[in-house]
Amino acid sequence: MNTTEQVEKILADTSLSTELQNIAQKVLKQERITFDEGVYLYENAELGYLGILANFIREQKHGDKTYFNRNFHLEPTNLCVYDCKFCSYSRLIKQKEEGWALTMDQMLDIVKKYDGEPVTEVHIVGGVLPQYDMDFYMKLFTAIKNHRSELHVKALTPVEYHYIFKKAKVDYATGMRMMKEAGLESMPGGGAEIFHPEIREQIAKDKCTGEQWLAIHEEWHKLGMRSNATMLYGHIEEFRHRVDHMDKLRELQDRTGGFQTFIPLKFRNQHNQMSNVAESSVIEDLRNYAIARIYMDNFDHIKAYWAMISRETAQLSLNYGVDDIDGTLDDTTKIYSMAGAEEQTPAMSTRELVNLIKQVGRKAIERDTLYNVVTDFENVVFEEEKKPQYYKLPVVN
Repeated sequence: MNTTEQVEKILADTSLSTELQNIAQKVLKQERITFDEGVYLYENAELGYLGILANFIREQKHGDKTYFNRNFHLEPTNLCVYDCKFCSYSRLIKQKEEGWALTMDQMLDIVKKYDGEPVTEVHIVGGVLPQYDMDFYMKLFTAIKNHRSELHVKALTPVEYHYIFKKAKVDYATGMRMMKEAGLESMPGGGAEIFHPEIREQIAKDKCTGEQWLAIHEEWHKLGMRSNATMLYGHIEEFRHRVDHMDKLRELQDRTGGFQTFIPLKFRNQHNQMSNVAESSVIEDLRNYAIARIYMDNFDHIKAYWAMISRETAQLSLNYGVDDIDGTLDDTTKIYSMAGAEEQTPAMSTRELVNLIKQVGRKAIERDTLYNVVTDFENVVFEEEKKPQYYKLPVVN
């Protein structure tokens, strides 16, 4: 039974509520669901129903293709002026003995360690500190591009940009243009958390607002550039807050078309100030991916970070709307492990990642940052490969 027939079977199910049948009809006709219908799905839809609809959309857009990329993370510091309650990664400046702050030369040394490796992207994100100002990052981006021009620089979130632009006394439009001229090529989706002020003020009141986050991405999109978007779910928010968050992203995407990927991020409760909040179940994780795929109709891609949710859940997610599971990772990122993710030493070779995708009947496609195909692994036979020796971040214990 193909995906269209599966949706039609839902429509023939007289036991379903009128609301769920109407939503399925909209999905089949590729029509947009409303805010209230999004909330209704969270409150009433079972996993099997959501999976059928989300997989229908996923296969309409991408067939069996599942994307990943080969990148590495550059994390300048885990020290931060902000005090987000959910964050397990950052340390306040007064806790500097528990963190690191890399110099420009140390960062460039990390980049150079990947010379000769088939990576296509450097992903730069970390804490916010005064010394990492606008001038610093412009020089860093330029130095990376001068060293390796083909390496795509995906760097910093609106949390960092809002801080450094304010410090430099430049507006968002000017700041983003200067970053582009320095070598910035795309923006990751972090720092979005939950936009609604009812929740944001409780978990991340110090940093940029939801409106400011959206405004910075909008200025970036006006330059013809691309970015990603995230949502931190499964903590103290209600379903309506999730739909409000996705609705704001969907509205901006209608205007700019600049977003590539939506990435729901599972809240993890280890080593942070919200350890009393229970984590969402795997069932809820899959429901959330599926509803995101249904609601975010103008986003091409839905991504799941395998290192955050586990390899097994990532495989399951490929049947619930997800078409991208991030990339090969080594141990250059501490963001996942410090939050209590199943993957405490997140490392996966290309062969392992391709096999992970193929095991659930999907086609593994290596992409670059902008989703251009680098390698279609459908018929690739791996030779015995030597595991690369990766550079470990210095951490002060």
